[in-house]
Amino acid sequence: MTRVSVELVPRSPEALLTDVQTVRDVLPQVRTLNVPDLMRFDLRSYDAASLVTKQAPFEVIPHIRAVDIAPGAPLPGADRPELTSILVVAGDPPPAGSDWKVYPNTSAQIIERYRREAPHLKVYAVFDPYRRAPYQELEDIARKRDAGACGFFTQPLFDIPMLEYCMDWLRDDTVFWGISPVLGDKSRRYWERVNHVVFPRDYDGTLEGNIAFARRMLDVIRGKNDNAYLMPLKVDLASYLGALDDIITG
Repeated sequence: MTRVSVELVPRSPEALLTDVQTVRDVLPQVRTLNVPDLMRFDLRSYDAASLVTKQAPFEVIPHIRAVDIAPGAPLPGADRPELTSILVVAGDPPPAGSDWKVYPNTSAQIIERYRREAPHLKVYAVFDPYRRAPYQELEDIARKRDAGACGFFTQPLFDIPMLEYCMDWLRDDTVFWGISPVLGDKSRRYWERVNHVVFPRDYDGTLEGNIAFARRMLDVIRGKNDNAYLMPLKVDLASYLGALDDIITG
């Protein structure tokens, strides 16, 4: 496997740096992190990335919400010499009644701006195999690729046959395949409702089942010499990562 990234939620500077230290302790071979930009937290992804890179030996890839960028406004993170990569995501709409300002940008438009205005940055984009028909998603992938995306981070996948289909579709691209635990019926219903995920009938929602599935995913990804990222939601970070250490190292 070429690279593994760990996604860390920037709840606060202190919590983020604690999680970074956990990754360093449990998976010392990992040197890449990615950081989402979540409206419910004050710490923006690019500020979080700058904070981490100044204190730990990681490449940190902040998620940049395309809908947040006003026409002609400076591009977030473009002036940060410590940043080398970003991930452009479409961005969820703000909740009803919020004063959060958004703009009708597509991901491809913002990717093109980064490539033109900040060519020193590698720009990744998102691939989501669940939200719409595959041909529509692949058409969007082509637009992002043409705009200058150097590779893709996928939404987490929960089915090995689906992973193998997607690997064939993106066989010529640099891809970080997403892996995330989904524990219990409540979390499963959330992923089904919000992300339109179709889980296999025998999906095991226990912690042990999720770890076993993550290991199967990593084994397939490693066999293709591809990349992965781990999104360790609602689990103990050290325990979850530690259970995957040998297969990531191996």
